[in-house]
Amino acid sequence: MGRTRTYEWQDPGITAAAVGHDTGLDLLRAMVAGRLPTPPIAATLGFTLDEVEHGRAVFSLIPGEEHYNPIGSVHGGVYATLLDSAAGCAVQSVLPAGVGYTSLDLNVKFLRRMTVDTGPVRAIGKVVNSSRQTALAEATLLDEKDRLLAHATSSCLLFPVQAA
Repeated sequence: MGRTRTYEWQDPGITAAAVGHDTGLDLLRAMVAGRLPTPPIAATLGFTLDEVEHGRAVFSLIPGEEHYNPIGSVHGGVYATLLDSAAGCAVQSVLPAGVGYTSLDLNVKFLRRMTVDTGPVRAIGKVVNSSRQTALAEATLLDEKDRLLAHATSSCLLFPVQAA
């Protein structure tokens, strides 16, 4: 029997337009509070931004079969997406209004297998260093027993964003 999954998302342009007006922390807090739409990738994979503070962001996901690769475990791209989101949003949380970022690289180390039996997982990102043009962040992916599933580092390029 086939399985299906249906999901919805809102216009990502609404949130993107706020980047030029709000600080990164204000923008992320507005998403957590539901005042701004979350990015469509969050709906696609089923993860949420749960906590954000200056220099730190926490995402969560409950692994499902829809995340599986051909060998019956969660695809590495799901790990990478969670880690990239946590590291990137940690960087965004330290940015002033009118500044955006993009990931330059993401270095991921996979340490443990993840399946539906793993239960809820969380990706915790934090800023390690930030300058006017770049930022370095790291992220960890933990299960509910705080076992390390994967970790990553990310370099981000910072750039000016025009207010819409």
